[in-house]
Amino acid sequence: MEAAAGRRGRDGGSQRRSPLDVIMSQIRRKRTASDRKPLRRFLSQPSEQSDIPEDREPEAREDRARGPEAAGEREPGWGRVCVFLQRLGRTVDGRSLSLAHCDLTATDLLELATLLRWLPRLEELHLSWNELIGGCLRALAAHLHHVGGVRTLRLCGCRLSAGDVAAVGDALSCVPLLDVLDLSWNPGAGGGLSGLLGNLRPPLRELHLVACELTAAAAAALGEAAAALPTLCVLDVSCNPQLTQGADAGGFRELASGLAGAAALTTLRLQACGLTPGCLHALGASLHGLSSMRELDLSCNRGVAGGLRSFTLHLSHLMHLESLDLHQCSLTRDDLEALVQVLPSLTALVQLDVSSNKEAGGVVHQLVSVLPLAQMRRLPLNGCSLDPESYAALALAAPHLRAVDVSWCKVVGGRSALLLDALQTSVILELRLSSCELKTEDAHHLAAGCRRGCLSSLRVLDVSYNGAVAADGWAAVFAAGGLGSLEEVDLSLRPSTSAPCAAWLPDLVHALPRLAALSRLAAQRWSISAKDRHQLHHSLRRRSVLLEWDPDIKDATSASGESS
Repeated sequence: MEAAAGRRGRDGGSQRRSPLDVIMSQIRRKRTASDRKPLRRFLSQPSEQSDIPEDREPEAREDRARGPEAAGEREPGWGRVCVFLQRLGRTVDGRSLSLAHCDLTATDLLELATLLRWLPRLEELHLSWNELIGGCLRALAAHLHHVGGVRTLRLCGCRLSAGDVAAVGDALSCVPLLDVLDLSWNPGAGGGLSGLLGNLRPPLRELHLVACELTAAAAAALGEAAAALPTLCVLDVSCNPQLTQGADAGGFRELASGLAGAAALTTLRLQACGLTPGCLHALGASLHGLSSMRELDLSCNRGVAGGLRSFTLHLSHLMHLESLDLHQCSLTRDDLEALVQVLPSLTALVQLDVSSNKEAGGVVHQLVSVLPLAQMRRLPLNGCSLDPESYAALALAAPHLRAVDVSWCKVVGGRSALLLDALQTSVILELRLSSCELKTEDAHHLAAGCRRGCLSSLRVLDVSYNGAVAADGWAAVFAAGGLGSLEEVDLSLRPSTSAPCAAWLPDLVHALPRLAALSRLAAQRWSISAKDRHQLHHSLRRRSVLLEWDPDIKDATSASGESS
């Protein structure tokens, strides 16, 4: 009874205590004496901020020491950002957000839009190659005002619709610092580009609209935008053949006219745009205002054949031009001779690409005689029908070139020593001899060059589609050493052929420790036994090397052994 009375007394006492007494007793139990603060300070805090200010002072000092990023990380929404990115396998960075190739869905995009408010310092937003977000971009565009400091926005290959592009255009005023915009590989975007282009403002420096199905109307709007953007340096509208469609290619002519006012333009890419001689004439008339141009790409425009002479008359205005790309343009002999006449005025040129133009093989000697060889870095002549004379002329330029490409030139077979002996140590970085009908003796010449050290800086070696080289030739190349900088090598055979690799594979495996920089090894259509394949994989087990080897091509000896 006394125990019961004691319990009743204690219970009655607790019932008579005020709520404030209960709270204070809980605080005393949870906090040490040194941490206790006056009651008035506890009661003065708003209900949603129950922390005592003095307790946060050490954390505040720590945040100030770590810099402005730390304060953002303590925001309640920052945890949501971290969880979202970790779910996609990406790391957290308050200034750059790259979600390319993440298979984002419309739901993911909507969640990302709500998280932008917790990324106020974001400068780069990369959402390319997420095809499922097409048609849903308006939700993201509506929240771009939270990241007004964004300087780079990339939305390549997202199947954007005209409405998506229009939504981005409407939101451009929210990102006044934008200087790189890439909407390439969105063929459905063409219809909405006219409105977006009208909203572009400085300081935009780069605009990429590759394969967007730009219409003639968009081309005209682009010309107006280019003239109104004094900061525009890079314009890439490659793979838009619709640019030149319509009556007399009127849209492209308006684009070319507008480019004359883009004085800061340094890079112009018009690859595969269906250009005609008339387009070249219109573009040429604008070159007088593009004296800052350093890179001009007119490649893959077969329709310009026979019309280059009127264009080259204006090329001399490009005093700072460093790279001119005219590959696969079906250039005629007259086109090439007109180009040779203007080349002496292009004193800054370091790259000239006239590859995949069969007639170019007949003017190599003239090209080499007028080019500034001491500064030339690239002069690819693959697919140019070289003859012995033009091949010998190329050898004169080879000592200065960082990349040599004579692929698909049958004249090289049996004559590779002429070219290999001309290569200079620490200069050549790429050597491409694909489908050159190389012989075994050519492989031995290549091995000799390796031993001399003239290929010690080589990063790319392509000797694919040369099935006439015997196994001892490839074995000699790998046994020679001197390829310590090699990153990529391609020994593939033609798709219609096959051969065993057992005779030279041991030399390759033995050489792998010396090929420390190797990142890609291609040997398609070479048959390999299961034992040799295991040995090769074992040699590469701790290295990140992309191995391109047909899994179904087995060594005939191995296959017969397995069947027995």
